[in-house]
Amino acid sequence: MANKENLVSLNVNEKIRSREVRLIDANGENVGVVSISTALNMARESGLDLLEIAPQSNPPVCKIMDYGKWKYEEQKKLKEAKSNQKIVETKELKIRPNIDTHDFQVKMKSAKRFIEDGDKVKFTVRFKGREITNQDSGLQLLNRVKEELGDIIKVDKEPLMEGRQMIMLVSPAK
Repeated sequence: MANKENLVSLNVNEKIRSREVRLIDANGENVGVVSISTALNMARESGLDLLEIAPQSNPPVCKIMDYGKWKYEEQKKLKEAKSNQKIVETKELKIRPNIDTHDFQVKMKSAKRFIEDGDKVKFTVRFKGREITNQDSGLQLLNRVKEELGDIIKVDKEPLMEGRQMIMLVSPAK
């Protein structure tokens, strides 16, 4: 797939600097190696442009085609490819070490929805005050998250303490 730089840097008609080119006519037939003047005359006679499609080969490969139409088609392909891309976002769910059962289930429901949408989920267990002395409760909570989500996730970053919070990053198992 061509990118915008390729669309701008392609040589057309008189901008082609080689003396000889391997020519492909408007029907897609290989004419062979011809001089640049012959190729330009053939392109003008058919009312089309001479486009250098493989400048790195020896001699360069040129094709007789409508440059404007070709450029439009390439831009259309680029736009379609860009619209088909899925941008993966990272969603963050913050929980406390002594979270209530119902609140935990609500967080798991949100996490499942994020995972099904194809997003990564960052679980953050925040410790306040003296809760920091009992880090095992945070680790148990994140292990419970792993059990709850089961096969639909893969753990990208195992539970790790960063300051006063414990973080775990998961992504869809697809």
